[in-house]
Amino acid sequence: MTEAPAAAEARRTDPASAGASGSAGEVFRAFFKLGLTSFGGPVAHLGYFRDELVIRRRWLDERGYADLVALCQFLPGPASSQVGFSLGVLRGGLLGGLAAWTAFTLPSALLLLAFASGAGALSGPVAEGAIHGLKLVAVAVVAQAVWGMARALAPDRPRAGIAVAALFLTVFVAGSVGQVGAIALGALAGLVLCRLPPQEQAGLLAFPVSRRAGAIGLVAFALLLVVPHLLAASLQSQALALFDAFYRSGALVFGGGHVVLPLLQAEVVAPGWVGPSTFLAGYGAAQAVPGPLFTFAAYLGAVAGPAPHGVVGAAIALVAIFLPGLLLVYGMLPYWDALRTRPLAQAAMRGTNAAVVGILGSALYDPVWTSAVGNARDYAVAVLAFGLLTVGRTPPWMVVALTALGGVALALL
Repeated sequence: MTEAPAAAEARRTDPASAGASGSAGEVFRAFFKLGLTSFGGPVAHLGYFRDELVIRRRWLDERGYADLVALCQFLPGPASSQVGFSLGVLRGGLLGGLAAWTAFTLPSALLLLAFASGAGALSGPVAEGAIHGLKLVAVAVVAQAVWGMARALAPDRPRAGIAVAALFLTVFVAGSVGQVGAIALGALAGLVLCRLPPQEQAGLLAFPVSRRAGAIGLVAFALLLVVPHLLAASLQSQALALFDAFYRSGALVFGGGHVVLPLLQAEVVAPGWVGPSTFLAGYGAAQAVPGPLFTFAAYLGAVAGPAPHGVVGAAIALVAIFLPGLLLVYGMLPYWDALRTRPLAQAAMRGTNAAVVGILGSALYDPVWTSAVGNARDYAVAVLAFGLLTVGRTPPWMVVALTALGGVALALL
């Protein structure tokens, strides 16, 4: 017998009942299946989650799911992983959230760790051509992200102007300083230029997270943004420096997983921990695996130098890049309904999202284009990959495979 509408609504809005409705084991099994099969990036992941957990398993209703997606798109961090973590919290409490994140992240992280372990042994024209093809597919993927995000996040003159200003700022002020400055100035510009009538919002969020627990999550987020940075400098600890670099990158990502590319480039390529070619080869490989793009961090942690690297470096980088987004979403769950209806918050986020377009546009040129495209044949392969992704609607993993073969063909010519 189906639940009466009033009872169903009461269940959805009662934190105690929501948190006790399942187990961490059930959550892990559901998300491990999703981690193995969810190709296509964060937007596709949200579709997979809806089909599996809203339609098939009925963990929550459509209105509640729309609420959750709105929250995770508002916050910095990997939106699909934040949605998955929050669904796990809804079903099994905090342990359920951790189980959801682990299960969804583990398959792609292990695949990229395996790629990192074998990439150093690759040599010869065929292997070098395949790696060059992975760098070319990164050009196509980032170009597609810039194009799609510009249409969605900078559709009018004020936001397009913010995007262009952010591009110029990150070109002339290199590194994380320019990127953080662009995000901050984008928020300020949004407050002035991007005020619109308040948008209609979905229903209430009611997850099993108390205001006290939420406050602890937000305080932990802020402390981890400062303390490891200070300790790494004073203790000369490479492990803390690695954690700090990936944590700060994860804390500043607005607008989707591809935006992490310029942030990570500034943190690991600029100081010489990872070479530019190695960086882009891993980014290309990350397009071919299921699950969140943030697992690219596992590859970078594994190949980074000096130590720690390998499995230890991969684990530090992986936890660090996801942790800020998970702390933020956990901390904001009790407060979101009051904040999301305020016009000033909405305006600031419009400006921030527009600035993200400019940051990613800057990264499309350097390091992506400058490190991959060296001649007209490289350009032709990159354009073909872009066409397959945008016009042909070809799955990303297939485009990665075809472009790797194209790199091999170029190497043998």
